[in-house]
Amino acid sequence: MEVCNDLPMHFAEHTLELSPTSAWVLFMPVTAKLSKRFYDALGEDVANELVEWFNSVDATYKADLRDLIEVQAQRFDARLEQRNAQLGAEMRAEMSQVVRRIDSLETKLEAQGARSELKLEQRLAEQKAELLKWLFLFWVGTSGLSLFGILSR
Repeated sequence: MEVCNDLPMHFAEHTLELSPTSAWVLFMPVTAKLSKRFYDALGEDVANELVEWFNSVDATYKADLRDLIEVQAQRFDARLEQRNAQLGAEMRAEMSQVVRRIDSLETKLEAQGARSELKLEQRLAEQKAELLKWLFLFWVGTSGLSLFGILSR
């Protein structure tokens, strides 16, 4: 196909929407350059009709692409929600294991504290018995010496 650069060109302008899903839309004009020979060979009406047909095909492709992107976005959202649910379940399972471990440690600490308290009470009772024994021996010795001192006078 030969393109003549010296022939006058007619322009068919088309607008391209780059962001179909966002709140803001960026429009970019797409201009097709058609040679005068093309218009002369087909005629102005047929050439314009061909440009309109190309534009309608382009619009159809854009609509199909927009639909495909939307379907893919929905699939992605569904997978994301599924993965979030899985992560939530995994986290709840992990947390329940942590809680069980903390409860187990708490039970062990309580048991150890009770054993320590019992040992302390036993040692205090032993010390009390030892103290009472020495107190009694001291009292007997003191009383005996006092009685011996009184009797020996």
